[in-house]
Amino acid sequence: MLSSFSKRAIEIMKRIPAGKVGTYGQIATYAGDNRGAQLVVRLLKSSWEKENLPWHRVVNSRGFISLPTGGGYELQKSLLQEEGVEFDLIDRIDFDRFLWKPLETDEDENQIA
Repeated sequence: MLSSFSKRAIEIMKRIPAGKVGTYGQIATYAGDNRGAQLVVRLLKSSWEKENLPWHRVVNSRGFISLPTGGGYELQKSLLQEEGVEFDLIDRIDFDRFLWKPLETDEDENQIA
């Protein structure tokens, strides 16, 4: 059975729209634990398929894909690029353009709360 944190984190991840990314820490904070980034990592690893999570839209706090080269990195980057997410010369995502900011609209704020 999933914890309340896990349920909230799953719902938050499902709301990340195409063309945007969220961070592990951002999701944890919205789910109620601002130190729960590693919990989000484990949740993605264990539940992405059965929960149909947009796993490819979750990156680290520096704007980089955390998966290793040859271990999913290329697939994640390709999926993000197909959605219009751009990478700079060192493969970092510009958060000013592509970070999901759900609290900027009343509708999203009500969904997160």
